[in-house]
Amino acid sequence: MRVLTKRMAIVATAAAALATAGLASAPAASAYDYNGCGWPRVCFYLTDSDWNNSKPTAAYQDVTNYYQDLGSKSRGANKVRNTRNDDRVYLRYVDQYSVTYYACLKPNQTSNFSSTSTVTGIKIDTQSTCPPPL
Repeated sequence: MRVLTKRMAIVATAAAALATAGLASAPAASAYDYNGCGWPRVCFYLTDSDWNNSKPTAAYQDVTNYYQDLGSKSRGANKVRNTRNDDRVYLRYVDQYSVTYYACLKPNQTSNFSSTSTVTGIKIDTQSTCPPPL
């Protein structure tokens, strides 16, 4: 009976060690997520309600050398979040007079757009800093 108890103790200790190792090596709950936007994405929130509820309406993540036209779930967003750690994002937008402008969004930052601006395009670039404004 003593041998059986000792064997059970060894098995229990080994199981506990494996469980602890599994917890230690389990991935963290995505430390790079921000307001519902998972890394490495650039997320769009059409309304303040979408932002407040951490519900992005669209996300982009491909690096391109051209502007991608935004679809119906991203065009005209109130907020844009860049969760990428090393990449800047260029956003193309038009004002109420249909004049086109460009904004640069640094890594891990958010851009807000007023109701008089409409975001129309995105370009993700591998540089991390934004050029100084002209």
